[in-house]
Amino acid sequence: MKLHEYQAKKLLADRGVPVPTGEVVETPQEARQVAERIARPVVVKAQVHVGGRGKAGGIRKAETPQEAEHVAASILSMRLKGLPVKKVLVEEALELSEEYYLGLTVDRQKQKNVVMVSAMGGVDIEEVAASHPDKIARAWLTPEVGLRSYHERSLFRAAGLEHRAAELGKFLRALYEGYVFSDASLAEINPLVITRSGQAVAADAKIDIDDNALFRHPELEAQREEAEEDPLEAEAHSRGLQYVRLEGQVGVMGNGAGLVMATVDEVKSAGGLPANFLDIGGGARAELVETALELVLSDERVKSVLINVFGGITRCDEVARGVIEAVEALKPKVPIVVRLTGTNEEEGRQLLEGSGLMCAPTMSEAAAMAVQAAEGGTRG
Repeated sequence: MKLHEYQAKKLLADRGVPVPTGEVVETPQEARQVAERIARPVVVKAQVHVGGRGKAGGIRKAETPQEAEHVAASILSMRLKGLPVKKVLVEEALELSEEYYLGLTVDRQKQKNVVMVSAMGGVDIEEVAASHPDKIARAWLTPEVGLRSYHERSLFRAAGLEHRAAELGKFLRALYEGYVFSDASLAEINPLVITRSGQAVAADAKIDIDDNALFRHPELEAQREEAEEDPLEAEAHSRGLQYVRLEGQVGVMGNGAGLVMATVDEVKSAGGLPANFLDIGGGARAELVETALELVLSDERVKSVLINVFGGITRCDEVARGVIEAVEALKPKVPIVVRLTGTNEEEGRQLLEGSGLMCAPTMSEAAAMAVQAAEGGTRG
C-alpha cells in the first residue's frame, strides 16, 4: 500500500518532523482558499501514486491565490501515467538552499533494513545510484539493534554531511521510527531541504506499507485509495489475488510466489518480457483460476498467456478445468500455453487435450512457446 505524499508527511509530522504548511484539496476553489490562508507563493502538487510528477506537469508553483486556483484546475483535469488526479496538495513554496536525501528500505539479499543518506537530494535515488553510486552512504540495520548514534555518525561522515549531523539526525530518527511503526517497506524524505533562512524541512515524503502487515494498522488501511492505484492491481486486490503489473506482453500465472518468479525469469531468459506477476495461491480451485485468467486477459498489452502450475496442494485437473471453463467463457483471442506438473498432472493434461490450448512438459519449453506466440499473436 502506497501512502500519498500528504499522508506520509502527516505520519512524519506526528513524530516531530517539520513539513511545509499546506492542505490537501479536491477543487480549484479550495486550492485558492488554502493559498489565501497561507498568504505567500504556494506549490500545487498532484496526489497520485506515480513518480515523475514534476516532469509530467503535476507539480507547479503559483504566486497568487488566483493563480493557485487556475493551476489546481489544470492539474485536477490531468491523468498522470493513466491515473486521474483527484486531489492536490497546496503548500507553501520553500526557498531552497540545500537538498538532501534520507531513505530506508529492505535489502532482501542481506535480509536487513538499509538506511541511505545522500547529499544529492531532489533527484531519484535510482539515478544517483546509477551515475554517482559513491554519493550514497549506506548502513544495514537489524531489528534487534535498530538505528543507533554510531550509525548516524558513520552515515553523515560518509555522505560528507558531518556539519549537518545534528539537525539531519533528528529527521533520520523520526523517519526510522515511522518506518518501523508502520511496517513500511520503503520510507523516503526526498528532498530534505535547508531553506535560505536555515530551517530544515521535509519537502517531500514517500512511504510504502507492507500489505501483509496492514491487519496491524487499520488506521492506515482506512487511508487506502484503490481508485488511484493501478486499476488492474486494485481489481486483483479486491479479488484476493497477488498481482503486479509489469511492462511486457506475456501474461504469467502460477501457484506460489516462488514458482511465479521463476516463470517470470524463464520468460525473460526466452527473450520475452512478462506483462505481470500473478500468484493464484497454493490451493486455488477452478473458480479462482478462471477469475485470475480473466484479470490477466483484461490487460490489452497481453499477447500470450503462460500458466505454470505445480500440483502439490493444488490439483492439476482442477486447474485444467478452471482454464477450460475460463476459455469457454472469455473466448480469448491470444494464445494460451499451459504447463502442468505434480498431483493429477496426467488427468489435467487429458482434460486439456482437444481444447485448443498449447501444452508443454517443462517450464523452459512453455516459456519459449509463450514468447514465440506473443511475437506472432494478435488480439484480433
